[in-house]
Amino acid sequence: MNEDFVVFLWKHRKLRGNPLRTVCGKDVEIISPGQENHNSGPDFLSAMVRIDHTLWAGNVEIHVRSSQWFAHNHHKDKAYDNIILHVVYEFDREITSSSRNIIQHLEVKHYFDHALLENYTQLERSKTWIACAKLIGQIDPYLIKHWIWRLLVSRIERKTEEMNHYLNYFNADREKTFLFMLCRVLAGKANETAFGLLVQRLDRLILEKNHNQLFILEALLFGQAGLLEESFMEDYPKSLQVEYQYQRKKHDLPPPLRKQIWKYSRMRPGNFPDLRIAQLAMLICNNGGIRFRQIIQSHRAEEIGCFFRIQPSAYWSSHYRLDHPVSPKSGTIGEETINRLLINTIAPAIAIDRTEKNGTHAFEGAISLLEQLPPENNKIIRQWQRLLSQLESAAETQGLLELYKYYCTPKKCLKCMIGNKILSSNSSFRN
Repeated sequence: MNEDFVVFLWKHRKLRGNPLRTVCGKDVEIISPGQENHNSGPDFLSAMVRIDHTLWAGNVEIHVRSSQWFAHNHHKDKAYDNIILHVVYEFDREITSSSRNIIQHLEVKHYFDHALLENYTQLERSKTWIACAKLIGQIDPYLIKHWIWRLLVSRIERKTEEMNHYLNYFNADREKTFLFMLCRVLAGKANETAFGLLVQRLDRLILEKNHNQLFILEALLFGQAGLLEESFMEDYPKSLQVEYQYQRKKHDLPPPLRKQIWKYSRMRPGNFPDLRIAQLAMLICNNGGIRFRQIIQSHRAEEIGCFFRIQPSAYWSSHYRLDHPVSPKSGTIGEETINRLLINTIAPAIAIDRTEKNGTHAFEGAISLLEQLPPENNKIIRQWQRLLSQLESAAETQGLLELYKYYCTPKKCLKCMIGNKILSSNSSFRN
């Protein structure tokens, strides 16, 4: 038994009794369970409960055992003085508020269908990829789709909060923030931190001033990345070294990064940091700089994607790394990477822009963009594909990634709409 299960019983009105009674024998009628509180303080706020013939309005606290009231020091905290009911699985001790008032208890262990607890225990013990893998096929697809879309909104909101965090960090410099976020996604997981540090080692205005000088851009970026700090055999990286030393003195640049910060192992060559830096240089050169408003003014994914469909300088048609020639190949940014940039940078940027214009959360533009993109293809999504019907867009896969990360992995089945439906059904399963 854990507290989350008692919260589930209370929040979703799963308590059954004719009537419910407090431990001291008073009749209890739950008019409203209140609003779940995800911050500090009582578990539910503004609940309404009738105890005998008196209507009470206030807060409700929930524990597995009543003695946990003291273990959590609620008896010393005035924030808990407005508790109208202490809901517990098991009553093992009388409690009082900080002002010494006795608080009524509702012991619930005899007031619910124990099939709920059996189903919950089965989910908790499940060894399958997600706890409900064997039962999700019995759930109404409309309910699943509705929950996925709610989680999509949560995901967009969380990503906009992350972008706003960096906006504050960069003193409201929208272009610097946008460049920082975009480069981290372009780099991929292994090098996102290094790419973020690289952006911070170069003044954005210096890059924009040289936006039509590709060679200078490459020298600045590779130099500050610490990737020119060695002896080269080829002429091109040698010439980049010379140009970087000149630009470094001219702009009084800070020390470069250590080249050891960049990761190459267990990575496809197309994701090597050298090639990504070359692609970034061409993005800046080809578009007159990377400008927030310029990129998000369109509502069409195809038009925005064109911004990223570039070919870096000729040197990169035969290299993934500096001074490491390979057979001729394409150095363009792949469609999968472009879609990842649109999902993780452009969509949140659109949401922030529309929200600022409207004064309230406005995620329609971001959702519309995601609906135009194909479903993502990764290990988690391929697992979902085996359980659900055909996925149609990145909007759905983004919702499923949110579901997996914040509900399935930590087994928050009690807070999940799908889990709630399974718990409330008569279904059971075996591992």
